[in-house]
Amino acid sequence: MTTETDLIRNIALVGHQGNGKTTLAEAMLYRAGVVTRPGRVESGNTVLDTQPEEHDRTQSLALGLASFSWGDYRINLLDPPGYADFVGDATTALRVADVAVFVIDGVSGLQVNDELLWQAAGERSIPRILFVNKMDKERASFDVVLSGIRDHFGSGVEPVDLPVGEASAFTGVADLLTEHVILYDSGSANTSAELPADIADREHEQHEHLVEDVVEIEDDLLSKYLDGEDISVAELEHALRAGFAAGALWPVLCGSAVDAIAVDRLLDFVCRIAPAPSEVPGIEVRGDGVAKVHGNGVAKVHGNGVAEVRCDPSGDPLAYVFKTQTDEYVGQVALMKVVSGTVHADDVLVNQRTGAKERLHNLLRVLGSKHTAIDTAEAGDIVGAIKLTDVATGDTLAPIGSSLSVPPIAHRRPVYGIAVAAESAGDEDKLATALAELVSDDPTLEVSRDSETHQTVVRGAGDVHVQVALTRLKRRYGITLQTEPVKIAYRETLLGPVETEGRHKKQSGGHGQFGVATVRFEPLPRDEGYDFVDETRGGVIPKSLIPAVGKGIAESMGRGGQHGFPLVDLRATVLDGKHHSVDSDDFSFRMAGALALRAAIDKVGTLVLEPVDHVEVTVPSALQGDVMADLGRRRGQIEGTEPAGDGEVTVIASVPTSEITDYPVALRSMTHGRGRLALEFKCYQERPEPR
Repeated sequence: MTTETDLIRNIALVGHQGNGKTTLAEAMLYRAGVVTRPGRVESGNTVLDTQPEEHDRTQSLALGLASFSWGDYRINLLDPPGYADFVGDATTALRVADVAVFVIDGVSGLQVNDELLWQAAGERSIPRILFVNKMDKERASFDVVLSGIRDHFGSGVEPVDLPVGEASAFTGVADLLTEHVILYDSGSANTSAELPADIADREHEQHEHLVEDVVEIEDDLLSKYLDGEDISVAELEHALRAGFAAGALWPVLCGSAVDAIAVDRLLDFVCRIAPAPSEVPGIEVRGDGVAKVHGNGVAKVHGNGVAEVRCDPSGDPLAYVFKTQTDEYVGQVALMKVVSGTVHADDVLVNQRTGAKERLHNLLRVLGSKHTAIDTAEAGDIVGAIKLTDVATGDTLAPIGSSLSVPPIAHRRPVYGIAVAAESAGDEDKLATALAELVSDDPTLEVSRDSETHQTVVRGAGDVHVQVALTRLKRRYGITLQTEPVKIAYRETLLGPVETEGRHKKQSGGHGQFGVATVRFEPLPRDEGYDFVDETRGGVIPKSLIPAVGKGIAESMGRGGQHGFPLVDLRATVLDGKHHSVDSDDFSFRMAGALALRAAIDKVGTLVLEPVDHVEVTVPSALQGDVMADLGRRRGQIEGTEPAGDGEVTVIASVPTSEITDYPVALRSMTHGRGRLALEFKCYQERPEPR
């Protein structure tokens, strides 16, 4: 029995920026009759690119979703940005989709992000189709692009189309499975059994190659082929589908998104060949009781609180919120995939992160910024929900009493930061709320408050990512922002041991203030912090007032040394002192401790400590020398290299933070987008004196 789940196809359109993904998505909507004419990215009238920032930059900047019908099938189309700074959305799309369609530029061929996203899809073992776009452009060459794809991705790349003509002469495609030709005249498709004479011989040859490769997928079919028996189109398609699902074959089609040529062919092919949600491996879930669960959609129990949930409409309802978006009319829209079971409007589920109950007041079919109310959504479907109380990207909604949750995506830590502040005092509270909502929508952003530099810092994958986020914040919340570079949190420590006296005496009639403390100060090894020791004898300072000396020293350390940076790595040992039975109090000895430290700083001086980051840069091996030389110019200490697979190497180094604030942008330029960067604070070390 065919269920709605069996007829769902969840497709991620991925590839390098400018390859035409959004244009292809618009052409699909046009072929499906959803729109009367396809939108154009450069015109700002697309269904999927709806934000003003996307119109201004004429590029996708956020994950778009379009759900529509194609014959009997329900297509959920995910369109993430192709720009490297927004790889988080592409990773999300690959997590949610059941098949990836790689859109390749028919003129430029494979580009950097095509390769990086292919690797990411491979790590998830998601089936992949390649669509060579822009076959109508000058200098387009299917053969050249196909050769490049095979060089990079291997012999599993299998063309199932041939273009009929190229550049301005491109009019359609030859289907290598059926040996039929689909020609397009003024946008209309016409299927013909007649092959054009100029490609007939080549088409027959390519058909035979396809047959030879596909029959190897199934032993019975291979035996039949070797015995000289005819192989039907249905048998070929069945074997191709099996090889595709197993990751042994990656079909290649071609067309033109701008003219909607062969776009319907691509949709038909995906619906026939790509797996339904119920046919892909179960999604990993975690929970306290999964080792005891043997039904309700749980396909496999691994123990230790880990299991796989299969996509079964009859299982317990489970929904994964993979993206939240803020709509100016309806507020927050939670985009979610129904992992198991069937959800209904007004169902009450539990947010496994917060433990709070959430009523699904409205379930929505999503088409860009347009929403249509629906009553139910079966396992495998992708829908929206609004009016939820407290739901963020990565949350799981589960039945009351269930402990199951889908682990959120582990994104790379952001590496590029800008400090922000509200221009007016009245916007400060509004800014905090706005930043929290931005991070809720986009967990690849990070917002932190640095207590030493007193800056609020927004970090993202790169400069464009952060700038787009801030532009969106200004527009959405009406906040005027001030921005500045992130300050470096330098620190200081004493240059050597010293013994000093702090004396605080104040008498102005009546009760006075009196406290004297003799303190020995010693610098400690890095990252040892602050150590306060009492070695007084004979009650020279009452025991109740000794802690005040240490507190005063700590407060003075925070106010900074000779250069104005906080003091760290210091031991203070109070040796002696004096007190007055009436005038000595907590404040007096806090002041004595602080004055003792100031005297120590004046006597021996301080040195400045700078933060150092642990840096890992992954690049193609050919660029290893360039990266190491550049890190050396940034005062980096190379600690080693490690092979990263696929012809890449990871360079490991320690680099002062001050030398690497602009490094994400520089690395992208130096490696033409092929470099990947991971940063993590490591330690503080002595800063060299300026020359």
